[in-house]
Amino acid sequence: MPFVLDASVVARWPFDDENHPVAESALERVRTDEARVPSLWWFKVRNRLIVNERRGRLTESDTAEFLHGLSRLRVTVGRSPSEAEFLRLPATAASQSVTSHILNSRGGAPLATLDAALATAARAERVPLLSY
Repeated sequence: MPFVLDASVVARWPFDDENHPVAESALERVRTDEARVPSLWWFKVRNRLIVNERRGRLTESDTAEFLHGLSRLRVTVGRSPSEAEFLRLPATAASQSVTSHILNSRGGAPLATLDAALATAARAERVPLLSY
């Protein structure tokens, strides 16, 4: 069954010292199931990797290797929401900047996230969260 994969989860994968049960569960699941992501997802993931390069936690080579491996997983990038779709979103989703995630998770697909604000907004919209 497909699930929605937030960049906050993926950002944990390159680091042994940042293990989290939700991140581990999502990594196992994406190896066999389709992960749905919003159109900005690759940019968010890449930005987090660049930040960690600047902090000295990753090298450019580490980042390239990680992105190459990530590109081989079953990740389906969604389209950006139209203005009409955005206007139909509940105020909570729009105010929490979770538009793409909420739209992508329609249809009962659980959301894998470690972002507290996103998880709160998802619960408010009755979007199931991936558990471990």
